[in-house]
Amino acid sequence: EVQLVESGGGLVQPGGSLRLSCAASGLTFSNYAMKWVRHAPGKGLEWVSSIDSGGYNTRYGDSVKGRFTISRDNSRNTVYLQMNSLKTEDTAMYYCGQGGGSTIWTIRRGQGTQVTVSA
Repeated sequence: EVQLVESGGGLVQPGGSLRLSCAASGLTFSNYAMKWVRHAPGKGLEWVSSIDSGGYNTRYGDSVKGRFTISRDNSRNTVYLQMNSLKTEDTAMYYCGQGGGSTIWTIRRGQGTQVTVSA
């Protein structure tokens, strides 16, 4: 059974940082591109960032470009999202997803981790 388990969310002040992690199991992790998507209150699902299977190519949504960094460690079957200069509008449930591309589509997603940016 494939499982994606996110962690690292929490409450942070505007301008702060968080690092999200997503641990994958039940699949050959290094074969798959991965992504992060988020769901803010009252809004639709938004694609945040993607990384290819080898970790060489990354993409970012315009709203996070220059502030967020996606990375992966294939030896640990884990993908990360380093989030800096957080804004209140980054408040959302963050999901990691199996699959690539600059869309919200995923083969499967984890259960999510909540990020709240508030003073």
